[in-house]
Amino acid sequence: MNWLRAAEFKVGLLVIVVGSLIAVMSMQVSDDPSYLGRSKKAWFLLPNAGGLVKNSTVRSAGIPVGIIKDIRLQDGQARVDITVKSEVPLTTSASVEIKAQGILGDSHVEVSPGSPTDPPLSENAQILIVKFKGSLENLMGEVGEVAASLKVISKNLQEATSEDGSRKSILGRIVKNIETITSDLSQVTSTNKDKIGDIVDEIHDVTTTLQTIANDEGNQGFKKTWEHLSATLKSLDDVAAKINHGEGTLGKLISDEATAEKVESALDGLNEMVSTASRVQTAMDFRTEYLGSLGSWKSTLGVYIQPGLDRFYYIGVVDDPAGVSETTRTVTSGNGANTDVTEQKTYQNKTKLTLLFGKNFWNFAIRGGIIENGGGFGVDYYFFRRKLKVSSELFDFTRMNWRTFATYYFYRGLYVNAGVNDMFDKNSARSAYIGAGLYLTNDDLKLLLTKGL
Repeated sequence: MNWLRAAEFKVGLLVIVVGSLIAVMSMQVSDDPSYLGRSKKAWFLLPNAGGLVKNSTVRSAGIPVGIIKDIRLQDGQARVDITVKSEVPLTTSASVEIKAQGILGDSHVEVSPGSPTDPPLSENAQILIVKFKGSLENLMGEVGEVAASLKVISKNLQEATSEDGSRKSILGRIVKNIETITSDLSQVTSTNKDKIGDIVDEIHDVTTTLQTIANDEGNQGFKKTWEHLSATLKSLDDVAAKINHGEGTLGKLISDEATAEKVESALDGLNEMVSTASRVQTAMDFRTEYLGSLGSWKSTLGVYIQPGLDRFYYIGVVDDPAGVSETTRTVTSGNGANTDVTEQKTYQNKTKLTLLFGKNFWNFAIRGGIIENGGGFGVDYYFFRRKLKVSSELFDFTRMNWRTFATYYFYRGLYVNAGVNDMFDKNSARSAYIGAGLYLTNDDLKLLLTKGL
């Protein structure tokens, strides 16, 4: 093992030890945290990476925390890859800011870790929030824009204050108008100088006369007027004081909270009553029906009053051609045992009244009250989005008048109906019928009245 004692081996070993120490010390003083696996990578996009240098320092709150690993082109923008220390808690709300460094155009990257409550940023993920601070290039651009604006302003000032002026700009028109006004005023004052002097003299005489009247102790009329005005003002002052102290009706209304609450409650009740009245829906219904068996027309005019969606009232007047029916029996004796019996029905017109109260249950409605001068009730059911209504009514319980019919609304309140009246024929007036009608709501009536006016 003599080679371990050789000078060459000792020199080589010394070189290796010194080189290792230098490498370790370089890692310790380097800003690149990627050594020894204690770093975190991220990247972001910039429209212009001017002033940024590869391997330059990345800072956070002014403290070096990493370096720029690479700058390259991606999708027409500059992609900047950075490496920061692993103890920097980058989150999804992290942001980078490009700050100017000196006046020579150099820049550096400032990293903001983001909100601690947000999820952590994954390895080698993109930082989406990028901000720019003022650089020398941006400053020069803004100075150029300011210089251009000042150039335009100076040109406008020059045109506005030139000998002939300019009406192209607002300032030029203002200056020209002021010059015209001052010229006109100068002309008016010079032309009417004597009249202006007379006006000033008259104003002076009026003020002198008023002062004389006010100082004249013998002028009792002026003094009485002044005293009366002073008394009136004092009375107004007393009334205002009483109101402020809550005296009188007006004072209580303003100062007393209980009175104000009563007035407010009364106004609320009045407002509720008016709003309720405005919500009441009314409609007018007119229909006429042809009774086939009788060969006559039956007409009905009614009014619907609906204070809410769940209930309604109906008032109707009916002109019934079969309101009163009479049967005449004629017995004729023939030869032998044969006897002829002839019956003849006659009908008389009669006006009848219908008064109903109804309740709505979705597509089903039930109503009851007086139907054509007799007690009764009826039911309705709607089909096809309330286009078709099937109804049945039972009234005049002494004679059991049963009526069933269907109504179809086909165009803006116009409808047709068909059914059978007096189905039990208790009134000797059973007849199929068909008819048509018009149903007008309060909105339709308002529109018709407005058009008519």
